[in-house]
This record gives sequence, C-alpha cells and structure tokens, in this order.
Amino acid sequence: MGSTADKIKGMANEAAGNVKQGVGKALDKPGLQAEGFAQERKGEAQQALGKTKDAVKKVIDKA
Repeated sequence: MGSTADKIKGMANEAAGNVKQGVGKALDKPGLQAEGFAQERKGEAQQALGKTKDAVKKVIDKA
C-alpha cells in the first residue's frame, strides 16, 4: 500500500474511532468507547506509517 493510501485509511479510522467514542460515551457503553479508542490509535499508526514511507522515499530519491 502506498503512503497516500496509508494516510487516507488512517484518517478514516481515526475519524470513525472518534465517532465510536462519542457514541459510546453518550450511550454509556464503555465497550464501544474502548473500541473507538483502539480504532483511533490504529488510524494514528496508519498515518504515521504513511509519513514514514514518504520520508524513506525522499531519502532514497536523494541517493
């Protein structure tokens, strides 16, 4: 998967995780809140992976 795809999927997972957390909090569902938290972190990791791929590509392109 390319860096752009990683970043887009990461943003989507982060947004969905935020929504799940909000719904879980509003409905007093700790399990849904936890699931949302985990999904948000997954999204952050995906975005970081995409940024890392970009950085590596820049280093390779300079070589």
